[in-house]
Amino acid sequence: MVLNLLLTLLPIILSVAFVTVAERKGLAAIQRRVGPDTVGAYGLLQPFADALKLILKETVIPRPASAPLIYLSPLLALCCSLLGFSVLPFALGAVYADISYGLLATLIFSGLSVFGILYAG
Repeated sequence: MVLNLLLTLLPIILSVAFVTVAERKGLAAIQRRVGPDTVGAYGLLQPFADALKLILKETVIPRPASAPLIYLSPLLALCCSLLGFSVLPFALGAVYADISYGLLATLIFSGLSVFGILYAG
């Protein structure tokens, strides 16, 4: 079950990373500036460089804030975003949550991901 989950979620996460690179390249072309094509061939290593930068970045936590809440808020946003994909059938009989209100569940999970952003602030 865990391997099946990883084989489903890994392409989704990688596709989001590379769609972000395509968006940044398009915006750079529109604005006539240098885009993210300087890291690796055609910018294919840019998502990995961005992830490494995000992991190694120093976290600033204000004194009156709750530190566990600030550390767990990105995880909450990620989990709610990925739960939206749980109602999509990826293959014949390969669906994680077979519920009759799939569209409603997707909208609910995408709306709940905003709380991760609110808790981080």
